[in-house]
Amino acid sequence: MAALRLRKSTVSLRCCLPLLCALAAPAAFATSLDLPALIECRQGVAEQAALAPLLADPLKAVAQGLQPLPQGNQFMSEFRLAGPITVFGQQTERVAVAGTSIMAVLDQADPRPLAKRLELETGYDQDGKFMAGRELVSRDVTDPKTGEAQIESIILSVSTVASHPGKTLAGCTYSLDLPEEEPAPAAPTPATGSH
Repeated sequence: MAALRLRKSTVSLRCCLPLLCALAAPAAFATSLDLPALIECRQGVAEQAALAPLLADPLKAVAQGLQPLPQGNQFMSEFRLAGPITVFGQQTERVAVAGTSIMAVLDQADPRPLAKRLELETGYDQDGKFMAGRELVSRDVTDPKTGEAQIESIILSVSTVASHPGKTLAGCTYSLDLPEEEPAPAAPTPATGSH
């Protein structure tokens, strides 16, 4: 009887071990996830790309302290953090993600002072909408898998959005783009004339 109980507990432990390892794995990822650095453009495209699978799975996001919030804007997903972070000298417990952009949602009605302090170029400022940004990085990189030439771009921005009155969105956009193709040289036109 004792041997049977021991075998059952060994089987249960064997069954649970992979689950325990899987639950422990995100904690290791959490230490490498530096949201303030991502938001303040102090990371690269690779670090930002590691965030995507995490945010695509609500259970993984929650395990990392990112609780999905109801979507108030169809173009971005918003998360409440387990604890506050400090970005651009301000504390927040909310972040928003839109495509390859990750932004802090700041309790600041006027975005202009922050944009000025960050030395951003105003792109739009009328009808209650504000957008300012600055490209911090634009460099040629090579895709390690394909060998394809690409351009890594990192843009710092501050903006407002109608779905979040009284708030300022501040953060970073990371992208990899293909270089613009050189226009093909014009084919020589055949000479016309009489034979």
